[in-house]
Amino acid sequence: MSRPQSKKDLLIAATQNYEELNAFIASMTEKELEMPFDFTKMKAKSEAHWARDKNLRDVLIHLYEWHRLLLDWVHTNLKEEEQTPGEGNAAREYMPFLPAPYNWKTYGAMNAEFWKKHQNTPLEDAKKMLEGSHREVMALAETFSNEELFNRGAFPWVGNNALGSYFVSSTSSHYAWALKKLKAHRKNCKEL
Repeated sequence: MSRPQSKKDLLIAATQNYEELNAFIASMTEKELEMPFDFTKMKAKSEAHWARDKNLRDVLIHLYEWHRLLLDWVHTNLKEEEQTPGEGNAAREYMPFLPAPYNWKTYGAMNAEFWKKHQNTPLEDAKKMLEGSHREVMALAETFSNEELFNRGAFPWVGNNALGSYFVSSTSSHYAWALKKLKAHRKNCKEL
């Protein structure tokens, strides 16, 4: 499926990719669940996340934390809009998507902090946390119109992007990323 460009497509893609991810997880063998991730022999896997995540829990927590970023960002900025009605945009201080001190050049360090934060989180807790945050994100997406999600400039705090692009990145695209990683892990397990 191509990248969603409408509310309907966003909701469908997020649901389908989430279900596909969960079906794959349910099919994982004990060996796949117990064996640490190791992508060092896969030359094409050079991005930092291939070395960062060591198991299924790490992947699920990564998805959960990005859901939390989206949820906190949207709720905080909507609240700010409600608290300052009638004032110009310059008077408002909107929260950026990435929390300080991170930006789009340094968000890898933020991801590493998420990873560190959850090293004692049990896998079953990570599954429940992701399930809950997925439901929250989907419910939040439902509250917006197609125009609010996919028209640029619908909200001043989104900048030049469409709000829906953040939902797509945090759901369907991120679920596809996770599934790709888990499939690569399965391939590694079969080769051993």
